[in-house]
Parts: sequence; structure tokens; C-alpha cells
Amino acid sequence: MTPSAELHPLLQGLNKTDYNVQSLDDEIRVDKLCVDLLRHLYQDLTRQNRVSPEQAGACCQGADYFLREFIVGECRENLFAIEALRIRQFAGHWYIIRTPEPNLTELKNILSGTAEFYRFLTRQKLISESTSNEISSQCLEFDYYQQRIEDFWAIEGDGYANWRQACPLVPTED
Repeated sequence: MTPSAELHPLLQGLNKTDYNVQSLDDEIRVDKLCVDLLRHLYQDLTRQNRVSPEQAGACCQGADYFLREFIVGECRENLFAIEALRIRQFAGHWYIIRTPEPNLTELKNILSGTAEFYRFLTRQKLISESTSNEISSQCLEFDYYQQRIEDFWAIEGDGYANWRQACPLVPTED
């Protein structure tokens, strides 16, 4: 038995379809399941003093915001089935319009936690390494996200439509 299997025995029988969101009741249920997964991530990070409890907490808090507010709450998607594009849509659009003072420091913390969460899922053999790598790659596009924040603050007149079109949350009609 591997150390990670010993640490996370509840994840061995995890059913990914339990994370499907089709109704408000599903959203509430999946929200609770996300909290449980984040507790497992916290344990994994703090095991054998790999990171401090404070660092692990910050990591989990970042992943929590992305997962529970955006993927489950906004998109109503299964967190095991997202594409890396969702990271770009979150960081380059949704976070910016939903945050009173969007800034790269806060966003980096969220993205760092999100990347670590998906690496954790890979270590648990719940998602593929290629999916985790694609998500991690999108989480590192800091220059792009900084430019999106700056461009947002520079919007004048009718410029919002162009800003939105450059990184839409959903495909838009031309």
C-alpha cells in the first residue's frame, strides 16, 4: 500500500460522478464534497512537515475559491472534468469582474492553490498527469492575467465588449 493510499483511504472509493452538478441540491452536495477533498489536500501538504499549516491553509483557500465559487457555483461543472481553458476564463475574466479590487498577488495565490489541488488529484490517480500539467500551465500565465487586469481598469466608453470578447466566459457570437 502506498503512503498516499494510507493517508487518503476515503479517496480510493471516490466516485467522480458524485461531483456532477445539475440542480441546486447537487450544488450544495458537491460543495460539501469539495470541502472534504480540500481537507485531504491540507493533510497531504502538511504530512511530514512538507509545508507549514499556514502555507497549506493558504493553498487550500485558493483552490477553494476557484472550485466552489467558479467551477461548482458559477459553471456548475464536475471538477474532475474541467478543461484547462476554465483556468484562463476564471483568471482572465470571471475573477476580474467579480472581485472589487482584482490584483495579481491575490490571483497568484488562488492559481497556486488550484494548480496544487490538481497535482494532488494526479498523485491520487484521480485525473491524468497531462490534464494536471495543462491546468498548471494555465495557472502560470501571470503576464497575461496582469495585462487583463490592467486592460479592465483602462476600459473607456464601449470598451467592455471588446475586453470581454478577448477572453469570453462562454463562446460569443461574432
